[in-house]
Amino acid sequence: MVFSSTTFLFLFLPALLLLYFIVKDIRWRNGVLLAFSILFYSVGEPVWVFGMIVVTLVNWYLALVIYHKKNKRLRKVLLAVAVVVSLVLLVWFKYSAFVVNTFAGLFGATWRMPEQHLPIGISFYTFQVLTYTVDVYRKKAKPQKNPAYALLYISCFPQLIAGPIVQYADVAVELTDRKTTPTAFYTGMRRFAVGLAKKILLANLCGEMLEATQLAGTGAEVSFFGAWLSALLYAMQLYFDFSAYSDMAIGLGRVFGFRYKENFDYPYISASITEFWRRWHMSLSGFFRDYVYIPLGGNRKGTLRTILNLAVVWSLTGLWHGASWNFVLWGVYYFVLLVTERFLLKSVLDRVPKALRTVLTLLLVLIGWVLFYYTDFSALLQHVGAMFGVSTANGVHLAPLWDEKFVSFLQTYTVLPLLMMAACLPIVPWLKTWFAKDERRKRVGDVLATVAATGLLILSVVFLIGQTYNPFIYFRF
Repeated sequence: MVFSSTTFLFLFLPALLLLYFIVKDIRWRNGVLLAFSILFYSVGEPVWVFGMIVVTLVNWYLALVIYHKKNKRLRKVLLAVAVVVSLVLLVWFKYSAFVVNTFAGLFGATWRMPEQHLPIGISFYTFQVLTYTVDVYRKKAKPQKNPAYALLYISCFPQLIAGPIVQYADVAVELTDRKTTPTAFYTGMRRFAVGLAKKILLANLCGEMLEATQLAGTGAEVSFFGAWLSALLYAMQLYFDFSAYSDMAIGLGRVFGFRYKENFDYPYISASITEFWRRWHMSLSGFFRDYVYIPLGGNRKGTLRTILNLAVVWSLTGLWHGASWNFVLWGVYYFVLLVTERFLLKSVLDRVPKALRTVLTLLLVLIGWVLFYYTDFSALLQHVGAMFGVSTANGVHLAPLWDEKFVSFLQTYTVLPLLMMAACLPIVPWLKTWFAKDERRKRVGDVLATVAATGLLILSVVFLIGQTYNPFIYFRF
C-alpha cells in the first residue's frame, strides 16, 4: 500500500484516525497504531511481514539482556549476534545473488543465481532495528519492556517502507508518553497534503516527462542537450518523489504525536557536495555518521584514516541503495568528490563565488544521478559521454547538440521544466519568514497556507483518480 492511493486515502487512513482518536489511553492508541501498521505492511508483504516481526522480537530480547549485563565482552558478543540477525534477511534478499553471480562471472561459470524478491522497505526497517539495539547498548536509551512497543517503533507505518530512518533514541520517550493536539493534527495533515501534492503533481509529471526524452540504451543516439535534460528530469523526479514521501511520513507522524526529523532541506541549492549531503536524505547520512563513520574513528585519527573511513561509508552508502555495480560506482564517485573537495580544493573553492559553486555542484550531482539510474554500463557510458559531447553510438564521434525527441519535448512541455526547477527552491520557507514578521501577516499566512493545502489535496485526489503512472521510486531501495 502507498500513501498516494485511493485505498489509503479513503479507507485505511480514515478508519485508523477514527479508531485512534476514539480511545484516549496511550496504550490502546499504541495498540490501534500497531495493528494498522502491521496491516499496512501486510498488504504489500503478506509473508515477509513475519520476517520483520521475528527480527524485531529477537533484537528486543537481546537488547534487554545487553542492557542488564555488566560483562563488557558478553555485551559485545550479544550486540554482534543482534547485528547478524538484523542483517541476515537484508543480505540474503538484496545481496546474495549479486555476490554469487559476481564470483561466478570471475571464475567463468555460466550459471547465474536468480535475484530474490526484495521485501518492501527492508533496508529502512533493518537500519531502524540496528539503531534500537545499538542505542540500548550505548545506554543512549532504555530498552522497551513491552515487546509490542519495540515492534511499534520498527513497524510504525508512516516511516516503515521509505523512511525517514528514525533513530530509536529520538522517539523512545514518545512511544510511551506523547500527546496529540488539535494544532499537531492540523499541521501534520497540512504537511501530508503538501507531500501528496508533491508526489502526484510534481514527481509523477517529472516521470512522464522523463519518458518523453531520449534515454541511452534505446538504440538511438543521445544528444548533448537531451542527455542533460533527462538527467535534470530524473534528478527532480527523485527529489520530488522521495521528499514527498518524507513530507507525508513526517506529517502523519505529527498527527499521531511523533516528531520525526527532517529528511530533505532543498538539496539542489547546495554550494558544495558536502553541503548537498547535509541536505539530501539527511536521516541516511545521519545513520552512517553515527553508526559507522564515528565508531570507525571519524576524523579523529589523522587524514589517511579519515579518508579510509569515508571510503567505507560511501561504499556502504552505494551498496545500501542496491546490489549493482552502478551503485558501487555511484558511492565511489561521491567519495572521490568529497575527498577532493575536503582535502585538495577547499581553499580554492572558498574563493569561488557562491553562485558559480552552486551551479558546479548541481552539474556534478546530475552526473551522479546518471550513474545512479543505469544498471547497464554500456547505456551509462553512452549517456555520460553525450553529456560531455561525445557519442559512442556507431563508433566514437561528436554527439549532436539536440535530437528530434528533445525538440518535441520543448514543443510539448515548454516551460514546465522551469516551473519544476522553481519548485526545488526554498520559496515556501522564504514566504514563511516574510509572513512571520508581524502577527497580522502571520494570521494571513496561516489562512493562505490552509487554503493552499486544501486546494492541493483536492487537486491531488482529482489527478490521482485519473493517473495510471504512480510509482514510488525509493521502494526498490
